[in-house]
Formats: sequence, C-alpha cells, structure tokens
Amino acid sequence: MRHIIYYIYLAVVLMTAACTNKEAHTEDNGNGITMRHAELLSMQEHDGYITVNITNPWDTTRTLHKYVLVRKGEEKGKKLPEGDVVYIPLRSTAVYTSVHCGLIDELGAYGCIKGVCDLQYINIKKIHDDVAHKKISDLGESMTPNIEAIINMQPDAIFLSPFENGGTYGKTGKIGIPIIECADYMETSPLGRAEWMKFYGLLLGKEREADSLFNEVEKKYNDIKQQAQKVRTHPTVVTEMKIGSTWYVAGGESTVGILISDAGGNYIFKDVKARGALPYSPELVYEKAKHADFWLIKYNQATDMTLANLKGQWGLNEKMKAYQTKQTYGCNLSLTHFYEETPFHPDILLKEYADILHGKAQGKYYKRIEQ
Repeated sequence: MRHIIYYIYLAVVLMTAACTNKEAHTEDNGNGITMRHAELLSMQEHDGYITVNITNPWDTTRTLHKYVLVRKGEEKGKKLPEGDVVYIPLRSTAVYTSVHCGLIDELGAYGCIKGVCDLQYINIKKIHDDVAHKKISDLGESMTPNIEAIINMQPDAIFLSPFENGGTYGKTGKIGIPIIECADYMETSPLGRAEWMKFYGLLLGKEREADSLFNEVEKKYNDIKQQAQKVRTHPTVVTEMKIGSTWYVAGGESTVGILISDAGGNYIFKDVKARGALPYSPELVYEKAKHADFWLIKYNQATDMTLANLKGQWGLNEKMKAYQTKQTYGCNLSLTHFYEETPFHPDILLKEYADILHGKAQGKYYKRIEQ
C-alpha cells in the first residue's frame, strides 16, 4: 500500500510540475541586486518577485538555472516569468553538502534543515545528534539519495552541488521539488564564492544577516591581502598529494590558486588555466614541485598524518624539498570544520595561508606535519 501511495504522489507532482508557470510573461528589466565579485550569479528585484540567473560554469554562453523567488503571501495575482518558482522563505530543506549546512547554520536558519546526504562527511555535531533523534532525516548518499524519504519529508527545496554534464538529477529532478543548484564552488574567486551567501540569504529569509556577514568577510579578506602583498619574498607552493595513481592539481584560476597568490605565495601551477582540479601524473607533479618551498595537503583520516605516513604513502614524497625542510602542512578534514567554514570565510583561510607562508604561525586548519 505504501508503494502505491508513493507512485500516486509521484504522478501528481509530475503533472503539477508540468503545469507550473504556464502564464509566464515577458518580465520587466527590474533592479539589479549588486554583486561585486560573483561572476556566475545575477539577481534582479521586480515588482513582487526576484529573478535569479545562474550561468553554466562549464559553458558560460548558457544558463545553468533560472529561478523566480516569490515571497509567501505575495503570490496571488502575480504573472511570473519563466523559471523555477521558489516560494520564500524556505522553512524545510534537504541539504546534500556539508558546506551549505554550515552556512545555513551560521545565518541562523538551522531549523530549516530537515534532511541531509553524506552524513559521514558532515562535521557538525548537532546535525548528527538530530539525525540520531529523528529530527533530521538521513537521506543516504548524495549520488543515490533515498527518494521516498525525500518525498515523505516534503522539503520546500533541495540544495545540491551541480557537476558538468549532470543532467536532470535522475529521480530527484522528477518529484516536483525545486532544486537549488549550488554552483558557488565553481566561482572565479574566493570572494565570488562567498558572495553567493546573498542568494542563500534570500532563500532563507536572512537577507540582512547574509549581507552583513559578507561585508565583514570582504573587508577582512581585502585587509589581509593588502598586507600580504607587501612581503618581499614569494615562496613557491604545491598542494595536495598523490592519491592512487593520480595527483589532483587545483588550476591557477581556482579559489586555491587565487588564495595562495593573495597570501603572497607563488603557486607552482598558477599558469594552468582551470578553475577546478585536474588529474595529473604524480611523476609530472613531482618534477615540477620537488623544489617547492611549502607543501599544503588536505587529507581525511582518524589521526593526524606524520612524515613517516607521507614517506610510506609514496617513496618520492620524502625527496620533496618541503618534506626535508619540514615545511609540509596538513589539514585533517575528519578533525576540522574546513569544508563547513572556509568556503564562505575565505578571509580565515587567507590569513592562515599568509601566516604559514611568511613564518608567523600555524593555523586553525593546517598543522605542520611532524615525524
């Protein structure tokens, strides 16, 4: 009987989705909501609604998604333009990523998180506690979420990160629940990514909180950058390490590459014209990176990495200059809130990079890897 109800509901939401916004009309130009750094996101305030356009990061001549945000209680009599209609503020969400769980919590909207994916990668204790007490639903893995559980919880929207050629998200995209494509991670700068909090603030009814937080982050970031650019030396930096038969390298146009440059470092792959991470031959990376002054590694394990671990992981690691001079720093993702905190606080990460590269201190996330 439960499965029969499920399929009846699925049919209803599909028909509803097909009929949504048939009375679309040509919209007025609206008033642009100022975005100082984000290049993939634009928002326009109109009479009674807000349009949001997300540019496709992998083909910037195209639109990835268009939303029409309508405040609850103001929807009657509105003729809306084309786009997925989302009624705001959201009161119930399914969130597939830890980074957006962290931001939602910081903006003061934690109560709207009703379901999460990839729980094992979320380092927020109260989410684990609330899942254990059935206040938040564990929706399984983000690539194969529990669709029936999502339908049962009836969220106002689903927050997930898109990926190239991601299509329509399979069954998730067919149940009539708005999908918020969180493409912030593909932005062209750290502050560009952080500025997406303005969009999420609108969705959550936390516009003022988001604007205030971003202004604070922006000021701190620019102050740190200005100081870091005054240094006389610019040490060379390599990031990450060999995993299996591959070494993933962040492109020079990625937030990592920009952060290192803004911290007064010389990223050895700064000339790679890419925003994301690219798979390289470990031997190729070694030849280019063996003389790098600093080595910054993110990893995920129960205890902190040691130099002995790094040596055992791959023989050439111990031949790296940064290994031999003990200028190798690791961020243990299982013991820090790195992904919950830094994407929307690039100011904190920038200060940490600047301090490490210029001999001031270790940081909150990266610690010197010892013997």
